[in-house]
Amino acid sequence: MAFRLPLLRRNRLTAGTLVRGLIAVALVAGIGWGGALYAANQSVQGAKKAEEAGFDGDAPTAILIEASSGSVLFEKNADELRAPSSMMKLMTAEVVFNAIKKGDVKLTDEYRISENAWRRGGAPSGGSTMFAAINSKVSVDDLLHGAIIQSGNDACIALAEAMAGNERIFAADFMTKRARELGLTRSTFGNSTGLPDPGNKMTVRELGMLARHIILDFPEFYKLFGEKEFTWNKIRQPNRNPLLNSMEGADGLKTGYTKEGGYGMVGSAVQNGTRLIVVVNGLDDPEDRATEAKKMLEWGFRNFETRILIPAEQPVGYAKVFGGESRSVKLVARTPVKVMVHKNGSDKLIARIVYSGPVRAPIEAGQRVGVVRVWRSGNIAVETPVYAAEAIGTGSTMRRAIDGASELVIGMFRAGAEKL
Repeated sequence: MAFRLPLLRRNRLTAGTLVRGLIAVALVAGIGWGGALYAANQSVQGAKKAEEAGFDGDAPTAILIEASSGSVLFEKNADELRAPSSMMKLMTAEVVFNAIKKGDVKLTDEYRISENAWRRGGAPSGGSTMFAAINSKVSVDDLLHGAIIQSGNDACIALAEAMAGNERIFAADFMTKRARELGLTRSTFGNSTGLPDPGNKMTVRELGMLARHIILDFPEFYKLFGEKEFTWNKIRQPNRNPLLNSMEGADGLKTGYTKEGGYGMVGSAVQNGTRLIVVVNGLDDPEDRATEAKKMLEWGFRNFETRILIPAEQPVGYAKVFGGESRSVKLVARTPVKVMVHKNGSDKLIARIVYSGPVRAPIEAGQRVGVVRVWRSGNIAVETPVYAAEAIGTGSTMRRAIDGASELVIGMFRAGAEKL
């Protein structure tokens, strides 16, 4: 269920939204009372100027995200599945980070470098490696350094084999399962390294979501991505991320290349207290990916600023209730609904409350009901969960009967409309 609302405008109800008009109007009131709004009284000319001020990117697939709110500043073919190459090592690293956090793995644990890890990912492979010696034992801490800083395929395979028995099981039962827990619904994995495999597919949107999760939830491990070099087996290798030496505030994350996927990069930088995340993929040249990522980050820092649309715990609207002592339930966001907007004020913002409803009573205070989703110039900019601000008990038998009849009529109306 979705309700469309141009901010600070009258909400014109079409035939498709007529049966949900009361909730749409409630959202107008909830946001209108907030005060801290942006992009009022937009015109067609204003929207055109915003489009003209947009980023002109060359990467086949790309996305730019503000880390704190998850606000999307720019996207291009962001949901197109492509080979993620070594950028997929972010998923391998996250699985290990999470296992350490849960206490299943310790940084001091030592894992053996098997012949398979050595041949397919070590010195004989000809690919990126930390040059771990065959049959040697390496601590999880050092393997993470090798995988993240040196992009070592041998390090990733050793981690996968130790944790799951073999790489295929690690990809299916560890990486894929964990990805779904994080909301990465389209990503698939065939190995731990990103080396060519038909099963390795990710979108730049989900790579960006994964990077944001690592940055926010594992700050103690995220610092590894900013280390500029690592030495193992007496071989010093620099971090492969070109942004670390070319852009102010850059501190992560990962590059990647395969013939199938092209050149890609997940990058992040902080300037003036704002962190941005960029993902590009499918480029033909390693210099192009570095230039494109840096150009996109600089454009974001130069043109956007954060604004609060709805303060935390302030009502954002109402959801319809089925069979309750009240016909609706007030919704609040626990955190401020923030969005990055153009500094020149040219954005056109649209907000919707999205939930599956009507919500069946009883409803507990604090129960998650749905999300408030904000679009900027046609693209989803941010999505924030909303919760019931109050408890709603079960209504009388008559109330439940009336609601049931109402939903039956609405269902018949929808079925008829779908046949037209």
